[in-house]
This record gives sequence, C-alpha cells and structure tokens, in this order.
Amino acid sequence: MLYWPMPNALYVEGYALDRFAEGLWALQPVHQNRVGLVFDAGIEEELLMRHLQVVDATRASLGLPIVGYTVTDTPLLVEKWVDPTSGQSTRRIQRPDSLLRAVENLRNESKVDAVAVVARFPDDDTEELDDYRQGVGIDLLAGVEAVISHLVVKNFQIPCAHAPAVLPPPLNMAACPKSAAEEIGFTFLPCVLAGLSNAPQYLVKGNSFSDNCIVAGDVDSLILPIDACRGDGALAFANRKRNRPLIIAVEENQTVLNDTPDSLCIEAVKVSNYWEAIGVIAAHKAGIDPNSLRRNRIDNITPTTFVPSNGYAKSSIKSFV
Repeated sequence: MLYWPMPNALYVEGYALDRFAEGLWALQPVHQNRVGLVFDAGIEEELLMRHLQVVDATRASLGLPIVGYTVTDTPLLVEKWVDPTSGQSTRRIQRPDSLLRAVENLRNESKVDAVAVVARFPDDDTEELDDYRQGVGIDLLAGVEAVISHLVVKNFQIPCAHAPAVLPPPLNMAACPKSAAEEIGFTFLPCVLAGLSNAPQYLVKGNSFSDNCIVAGDVDSLILPIDACRGDGALAFANRKRNRPLIIAVEENQTVLNDTPDSLCIEAVKVSNYWEAIGVIAAHKAGIDPNSLRRNRIDNITPTTFVPSNGYAKSSIKSFV
C-alpha cells in the first residue's frame, strides 16, 4: 500500500526475474507503460466498485496511465492452502484459460504494455491471518499470486502483477509494523498500479537488445534470505561461469525453507542482517574484498600448484642444466 516506484529500483515479476537470471531475457527500462486491468468475474459488485474507485483515484491523484479494464468471462475460482510438508503457501486457479483470454482481449483492444490482475480470493482463516499480521506467519496469498502473474508473463512476455480482492479483516489492535501497511487500505491495488506504470519491458533472447537494456551479466551482487537459495534465479546466478555476482545470505531473514548456501554448495558471504549486507555491497562496489574488513578473515597466501593432464605436478620455475 505504501509503495512508490524508486528511480534506482526495477519492478520485475518473479518468472521474468528467473528468465533474466538465466540469460534468456533482458530488461528494457521505460519511461511509462500503458497499464490495463483484468478483474475476476467472481468479484462481488460492491467489491468491484471499490477497486474501480481505486483505479480512478490513481489516475486522478497520481497521474498513472491506466487505459482500460476487462472482466473474465467466468470466475477464476482461486484455491489456496498451506503445504503440510514444506510449510509453504501453495495454490491453484481452476480457470486459467479464462484469465489468458481476458489478457489477450485487453492487449488487442487497449494496446496495453502491462497488466494488473485482481482475482477474488477466499477469505483467510482467522488464526493463520493473525500470525501473518503479527509478523510471524507466512503470506497465505503469495503462492497463488505467483501462479497468476507467472501464467500471464510466460504467455505474453509483458509485466504483470496481482492484487487480491478480499473482504477487509476485523480490526487488529496490535498489528506488527512490518504488516501494518496492509492494514491501512481496503485494497492492495495502488502499489501494483504504481509499480507497473514504469516496470521494465521484457526482451526475449533472439531479439536485438538495445544498448541501454539490462542483462544478467550486469548484476554485481545478489542478496538472499539465508535459507531460500534454491530458486531458479538464485541457482542461475550461482552457477554462472563468467561475471558471477557476489552472493550475500542474510541470517536474520529466515523462511520456512531450508535451502541454505551450504546445503547447495553455493559460495556466499553470510551476514547477520541487512545492515551488514549493505556494508558488504559497498565494499564490493569499491573493489575491496569484504573479508578484509573483518578480523582474522584473511589467511596467509599459499602457492598454486599446476597439475597437467598427466597427473604430475609441475613447478612454474624453469630449471637449466
């Protein structure tokens, strides 16, 4: 709710970010996108009107280029649950075909460059929602939100983001400050529209890349939660043969996963928190080994032994007879 685009940040959807990390897509910064919306036919009339008022407010007050909307030809029927094995939020939409038809229609009729999707979500279980509002639970909506945006981006290669349509929860007198931004509004839509308004376009490998586009080789450093290092994008960066970025794992940011750098044999700088992560990036940007800024982190240098294909070590020093 309290998000506004920053000049030094790019608003990139997760599927696109993975393809970017793999070197298959590039990011093309833009001045402005024509943004359209797709609303789930399952949204009640009053709830839909609330969201349309949000759209008009962003157009009139923020000047965002929202050019039109459409409604799916059938309810999307969103389902969500928590995977009992991993503890992750997981998901499904029963009518993905309806979503894709709506996006295609919106692109053909309104010539949009980016799409916001608003789907009707089941109202949350009170206990699980309270955990999240206290800053200790998982985001129950995130799993199916990822499915929706991934589906659109994979099929149309344009920026997409999702805002759930839900009934407002009961007032929580002690909401965690980290989740308080989600308590102050009726909808999550304003930040989605603001982000999409200047989100970079996606260029697929095989097409010509302009000089000012951003490619995976331009990434110098990557910050990850300490136990969430198995994503496609993270693994792609970790396995790069050239221009491999510095990977920084933050111990304070823990998830329900257990995909640590050590378990995946990923070379990473481990830091306690994001304060330290920023310091490591500053050192890396200045061309300084971050380990030189820590006590007893630099060992004595050792000689390098060259072992040729015959298996016998060979000294680099020539001998003369």
